[in-house]
Amino acid sequence: MRLWSLHPRHLDRPGLTGCWRESLLAQAVLAGRTAGYRSHPQLERFRAQDDPLAAVGIYLEALAEEATERGYRFDRTRIDHRPSADGEQRDGAPSADGRIPVTTGQVALEWEHLLLKLSARDPERCERESARTGPELHPLFVAVPGDVESWERAGR
Repeated sequence: MRLWSLHPRHLDRPGLTGCWRESLLAQAVLAGRTAGYRSHPQLERFRAQDDPLAAVGIYLEALAEEATERGYRFDRTRIDHRPSADGEQRDGAPSADGRIPVTTGQVALEWEHLLLKLSARDPERCERESARTGPELHPLFVAVPGDVESWERAGR
């Protein structure tokens, strides 16, 4: 399961669709609808929120928005808790100024990991992304100084 801290615009088609599926699985785990993946370390940062389902709903909504911009149709009715139409967060999810912190070390690891995947799957996209000064974060997250997150298992 990979719940990227990076903005979904950086993901290629397989990355975006895979993240959507895995995020829906994360939502099912947090809602208690599946027995698998209950102990998956990437869920720790969502479980730490006042309302984990609302937080993962915000996460999914940004993925769906990126999909829409690319002309894909992700079924938003599958999102249990969506932000309201006026952009206000609800259900105890992080507010616009209360985003979930993610360490700069984690962001760097994910960026390197993504570029490696893109180099194999989509060299043109990899070249474009590599030319950036760095990644943008998913709107749910805010960067804070620090090493790779304790829940990260890739590259260890």
